[in-house]
Amino acid sequence: MTLEPAETPARPEEAQARLAEAQARLVAALVAGGDIPEGFDRERMRAQAASLIAKRRGIVARIRPDTAMAAGPDLAAEFAAYARSRTAPPPNYRTDADDFAAWLRERGRMPEPPHRRPRWWSRLLP
Repeated sequence: MTLEPAETPARPEEAQARLAEAQARLVAALVAGGDIPEGFDRERMRAQAASLIAKRRGIVARIRPDTAMAAGPDLAAEFAAYARSRTAPPPNYRTDADDFAAWLRERGRMPEPPHRRPRWWSRLLP
C-alpha cells in the first residue's frame, strides 16, 4: 500500500506557511473557542478544550483572586464565556488574568480598581 500526499507544496516556505496556519486553527479551537479543524474528533477536542480552560481558570484565580471573588459561584461559566470570546490565545497567564478582570468589569461584575495616590517623590520628577 502506497500513501500519496494529497498535495505537495512547490516550496518549503509554502509548506511552513500552511503548517503554521493549521497549527493556529488548532490552537484557536483549543483555547479561544475557534472552529474545530476538519479531521479531528469533535468530542475529544471539546474535552481537551474544556480541560485547558479549567487549567487557565485555576491559574487566573491564583494570579488574580479578586476575579474569582467577583465572579463568585459563576466563575466557571464566566471564565468559559470569556475564553470563547477571545479570537486568539493570550500571550501569558498574567495577561489572561488582567484581560479576564477587564472582561468582568465591562459586564459590571467587578468594581473599578481604586485610584492610587501618587507617591510623594513623584512631585519631584519633571
